[in-house]
Amino acid sequence: MAISISVVLLLFILAVIFVRNGGLKPTHAIVCLLLGFYLAGSSIAPTIHSGLTATADMVSGLRP
Repeated sequence: MAISISVVLLLFILAVIFVRNGGLKPTHAIVCLLLGFYLAGSSIAPTIHSGLTATADMVSGLRP
């Protein structure tokens, strides 16, 4: 759960930066938001979740 919140927070910060710099229009941000909600409710959501979880586990297992 902490990984999901961290990813959401990171994506939110990036969206705010893009909107402020003019690289992302507010309407584009709304479209991205709606896409996220539709993806979360689709049948591909478990696959996306598994992929993100596996990537987070792999990154957390790396030792410098």
